[in-house]
Amino acid sequence: MALLPRRPDFLSGKMPQELVRADDWHRRIAMLVSAVLIGLAALFFARLGDAAQALFLSVRQDYVYLPLVLTPLTFLVVSVLTRRFAREARGSGIPQVMAASRKPMGRTARALLSLRAAIAKIVLTVVALLGGASVGREGPTVQLAGAIMVQVHRLFRLRVTPGVVIAGGAAGVAAAFNTPLAGIAFAIEELAVAYEQRLAVLVMGAVMIAGLTAQGLAGDYVYFGLLDGSLPITSVLVAAPLAGLIGGVLGGLFSRLFLMLRGPDGRWAPLLDRWPMVTALACGSLVGLLIYLTDGNAAGTGYEATTALLEGEKGDYWFGPAKFVAALATSASGIPGGIFAPSLAAGAGFGQLLTPLFPAEQAGVIVLLGMAGYFTGVVRAPLTAVIILSEATGSSHVILPLFATALIGDWAGSMVCRDKLYLVLSRGFLPPEKGEEKPA
Repeated sequence: MALLPRRPDFLSGKMPQELVRADDWHRRIAMLVSAVLIGLAALFFARLGDAAQALFLSVRQDYVYLPLVLTPLTFLVVSVLTRRFAREARGSGIPQVMAASRKPMGRTARALLSLRAAIAKIVLTVVALLGGASVGREGPTVQLAGAIMVQVHRLFRLRVTPGVVIAGGAAGVAAAFNTPLAGIAFAIEELAVAYEQRLAVLVMGAVMIAGLTAQGLAGDYVYFGLLDGSLPITSVLVAAPLAGLIGGVLGGLFSRLFLMLRGPDGRWAPLLDRWPMVTALACGSLVGLLIYLTDGNAAGTGYEATTALLEGEKGDYWFGPAKFVAALATSASGIPGGIFAPSLAAGAGFGQLLTPLFPAEQAGVIVLLGMAGYFTGVVRAPLTAVIILSEATGSSHVILPLFATALIGDWAGSMVCRDKLYLVLSRGFLPPEKGEEKPA
């Protein structure tokens, strides 16, 4: 009899203690409220960002020389405001969430995921898009979502655990791309390996509720539109290795250069920090020049050009290299903004360079493989890359070529840059090991 499991309390007429604890119910309610707010905030941020980018492109059509002046000034103003009022808002937003998850009750985490930092992130990223900066809103949405999740839990007087921070960041990815599965994959690959058994349930709950909230208001849209076409096995055997190797190497090169310019131990980081205003003006001038030379395609997220390439339209072959340089210059400036969307756009441009090797009807899928290879090379999260792209294009029918490309891209990227980009950047937001952090 000693080997038999104990009889569950509900069979004896008693409610299990963990089902009636007030703290558990408070945590469930806090998660529900947070996830709904994240969905609403992500949708609001997306509308603001899209409107800002559309306004810039519209004005640029009437005044083609405007980026040569407006873009450098925007970089300068955003850089000054960031350094003066919201240093926690600089850069992507994903490294901040990763850093905060280390000691979520500490002073550094409170600053990184404060409402002040979240609001500054939204405002400054939108201003950057108004000036043509090559930034995305997905990374900032992750920091915004993490801040919302943390602040709601504090409002309910609940302890903020690493799982709470991770769930918030994952919900941000899901709401930004309208890709719930990608949010879960990103939590597993980037934000955490494993903190606690309950983390998976917390993440999935937050991701699904945030995604449903955004989807309910914005509609059941596909981020890049539905992708038609498929690849025969003969094309896959050529395209996947090519896209994985070329995209992975270029993505790894982007990460390596980024870390040299802005990493906590980067070779050029001290020089850029010593002359922040000069850095902002120089980077803004380079991006403005690229916008002028590319007829506006180097600006912003690159969403429109990427969508056109996925639909099989022919674009300019300089789009990928131009987006690579514009995104790197924007990141080097230190202004707030993500690299998810610009990386996908650059990957689409590099994928387009491979399309002449294949039949015209396969062009859209080849571009998609280019996105997978390059994005994985940058972020080094192959599962996240595959799920984001398959959900964002409704292309589950090419998921196996995507996986092959992403795995090759991950290996190729690691050969160029062994360090994972977000992990290294997160160290720049951590305090010194001794004496800085104290529990709240």
